[in-house]
Amino acid sequence: MALDGEATLQDAVSLRLDRFFAEEKGYVPGFGHRFHPVDPRAPRLLELTRDFAARGVVKGRFAEIAEAIEADVARRKGKRIPLNIDGATAVIYGELGLPPPLTRGLFVLSRSVGILAHAWEQSQ
Repeated sequence: MALDGEATLQDAVSLRLDRFFAEEKGYVPGFGHRFHPVDPRAPRLLELTRDFAARGVVKGRFAEIAEAIEADVARRKGKRIPLNIDGATAVIYGELGLPPPLTRGLFVLSRSVGILAHAWEQSQ
């Protein structure tokens, strides 16, 4: 990871986003929401993460990274594209020290539970 070397947070984020936008279509996973200008769940989760970081439970490193990405994307796109629930949960998984390959399964698991609940609700 670039932050583990000599790069500042802003430089590491900028470098990674340069590569991302060169390779992808410009959509940054974990940011933006189809129906809400601000995903109402994400700010609260980041607030809780910051509270736990202030108490020394987690480091807060991934929350800082997410905020730096949001700021850099806003600069590049000319508008704020805030963190969404997927980005907020990624922050939490990182803060808890979960390895990235495991987190994809956790994302799928949480979506599966939501789909099952929706299907159950519709069948009633």
